[in-house]
Amino acid sequence: MAEHTLKAFDDDIGELRALIAEMGGRAEAAIDDALVALSRRDNALAERVVEGDKAIDELEALIEKKVVQVIALRAPMADDLREIIAALKIVGVVERIGDYAKNIAKRVPLISHRSSHEPLSLLPAMGQIAREMVKGALDAFAARDAQKALWVMERDRAVDDFYNSIFRTMVTFMMENPKTISESAHILFIAKNLERVGDHATNVAEMVYYAATGAHPPERERGPDLFQEQEG
Repeated sequence: MAEHTLKAFDDDIGELRALIAEMGGRAEAAIDDALVALSRRDNALAERVVEGDKAIDELEALIEKKVVQVIALRAPMADDLREIIAALKIVGVVERIGDYAKNIAKRVPLISHRSSHEPLSLLPAMGQIAREMVKGALDAFAARDAQKALWVMERDRAVDDFYNSIFRTMVTFMMENPKTISESAHILFIAKNLERVGDHATNVAEMVYYAATGAHPPERERGPDLFQEQEG
């Protein structure tokens, strides 16, 4: 009976990991497609990203239901319980990542085809790092790889540096060209969404590290959030 219960739990965990991988893959693809839509000013692709977010939401609901079933039927303890709780938290974070991709896509029609803002050329590279962080965090979860999780946390600095550079450039540009404030603000919010994707991937990595080791990850030095400072 013990062996049967253990195998049943392993099967449940495998199913959860597969569902989370599918959900994460959709979120990664949404980030890619949103940035391609932005670079090409492809409103149709942007709309598909917005519509595709529904599938991510549906997967979140399915995974949450599965987690509740596993806890109720298997009564996991210690390491197993940490992994189940981490899975529940991770799906909420991945859903938010999908929302950020959707938010980027929604701003595509609001940016002129003639726009030549320099930060637009930086957004794909920033988005690529953010996407790699999401993939790395989910790979770390699937493999219970604490070292991979640490790598993701370290990459967050690069995304923050991109955002701070774009923020300074856009604020200067808006001051010098007041007529562009509306469009420039959309570009700035896209950069902020990508910065938040990096933050959320880092949150996933921190959960993975704890689930794998039972310890919290080492404290990291964080740079200033210029957007928050400006708002304050």
